[in-house]
Amino acid sequence: MKIKTNGIEIHCQVLGDSGPWVTLSHSLACNLHMWDPQAKLFSSRYRVLAFDTRGHGESDAPAGAYTLEQMADDVAGLLDGLKIDKTHFVGLSMGGMIGQVFALKYPLRLSSLVLCDTTSRFPAGSEKVWEDRINTVQAQGLEPMVAPTLARWFTEGFRASRSDVTGKIAAMIRATPVAGYIGCCHAVPMIHTTAHLKEIRCPTLVMVGKDDPGTPVAMAEAIQREIAGSRLTVIPSASHLCNLEQPEAFNRALMEFLDGLSV
Repeated sequence: MKIKTNGIEIHCQVLGDSGPWVTLSHSLACNLHMWDPQAKLFSSRYRVLAFDTRGHGESDAPAGAYTLEQMADDVAGLLDGLKIDKTHFVGLSMGGMIGQVFALKYPLRLSSLVLCDTTSRFPAGSEKVWEDRINTVQAQGLEPMVAPTLARWFTEGFRASRSDVTGKIAAMIRATPVAGYIGCCHAVPMIHTTAHLKEIRCPTLVMVGKDDPGTPVAMAEAIQREIAGSRLTVIPSASHLCNLEQPEAFNRALMEFLDGLSV
């Protein structure tokens, strides 16, 4: 289904008939199907909302630079459109950045926050990486992004043995609208929430793949230190998309966290 909000239409799907709401926010250059293993499992006891971030999947991809605040507003409008007052929020990578901004701007809308393979800031000088990506995609489309992105997102052994999974992610990358990818590449490096994370009061779980090179364990530890009462789970033998590389470990940690809040 599509919900019109904040000047665009956002594509989403809802699974499950009862229980608390769990909202899933995906990585850059993916779409809501990145969460298929989790959405199906968790829908047995939760109402699961997965959505395509602006610029991705079947959501609108307006031209121009996006901001994380704008994407947090998109989430608020999506919840309003579906008449969801409060939700658990699970975000990975860019989705985790959106989650941080959403938690700071709309704290009363969250039952809990799960931040996976993400950061609250990038080191100085990293802007050049994002500028290069924008220039490449403007000139050549998404194809040049496929191989290096897969190399960052999955360990070498997983890439060699699970082409069924990596092939689906490669297809998502290729299908990402150029305008959407570029719009988000303007937003992502602007994440600067570290100094404000102490304001987050809801129960928070921080998760990260042990072998994630892009948003490594140290970045997850930095987030966890700033959010009072939060916990950190490191997923062994996993890189950036740890929900797909080690789904059993990821699902177990997430289920234990959410179920513990529902008791």
